[in-house]
Amino acid sequence: MEPSALGKKYDKIAQWWHDQHIESFYGVSQFERAIGYASNGGKALDVGCGVGGRFVNILQHRGFSVTGLDVSKEMVKLASSNHPEHYFLHQDICSWDTEEKFDFIVAWDSIFHLPLVMQKPVVAKLCQFLAKGGVLIYTFGNDEGEHTDQWHNDTFYYSSIGINENMKLLMNNGLSILHLELDQYPEKHVYTIATKP
Repeated sequence: MEPSALGKKYDKIAQWWHDQHIESFYGVSQFERAIGYASNGGKALDVGCGVGGRFVNILQHRGFSVTGLDVSKEMVKLASSNHPEHYFLHQDICSWDTEEKFDFIVAWDSIFHLPLVMQKPVVAKLCQFLAKGGVLIYTFGNDEGEHTDQWHNDTFYYSSIGINENMKLLMNNGLSILHLELDQYPEKHVYTIATKP
């Protein structure tokens, strides 16, 4: 599925998402594990930032300035309203580029929506965006291939290159793995934390 089409699907549920997740604790313990490896302050990148909320609040509390990207225009509007002191962009991580380096990067439940052929290039891009000593946390599926699922009376697309390929990709791009966990077992939801030495 093209990211622009995905953005339109999330546009339709942006307000619902905001109301359900703005005060959510979903993923917070995993995120706090990752930020425990990071220095205080610096620049953070949130890929698939949605409406902001819990992760942006934690980053702000730790002294980070946040750049958030999302393919949903409505999500970005809500994130900008919720966190006017940070910078949110209606952008697709597949095509977005920057010269900036980030001290902390999170892509929570976002890149598993990318086209399968974009999994490796995007993860490699996140590795390139990471500053030395920086920390990356992202989620993916413990599976290989692509599938669709029904949610909110709509069809959503998912893809993954699996655990082994993700780990190889991180190491081949100069990162060290700090943590890997199937945190919702028996669901195939995986998160990993890595750093650039």
